[in-house]
Amino acid sequence: MNVNFTPKGVCARNMNFDIENGVIRNLKVMGGCNGNLKGIASLVEGMKIEDVVSRLEGIDCGGKGTSCPDQLAKAVKPYL
Repeated sequence: MNVNFTPKGVCARNMNFDIENGVIRNLKVMGGCNGNLKGIASLVEGMKIEDVVSRLEGIDCGGKGTSCPDQLAKAVKPYL
């Protein structure tokens, strides 16, 4: 299943990824901190949704109350 998610409150403008049998695949992020988001995409490739949520949910960026990793957790959480 392909998911297209629009993050809120962060620099990234769009997150697109696939979910295959509860596992994250092919994360692509438009906007945001290019190097950091490529790193996050590489780290979550092949990771189970529940692990992504438990590791990334609640991470804050600059006092915004959210971050790109937190937004990714929000994007995948409905698919648990």
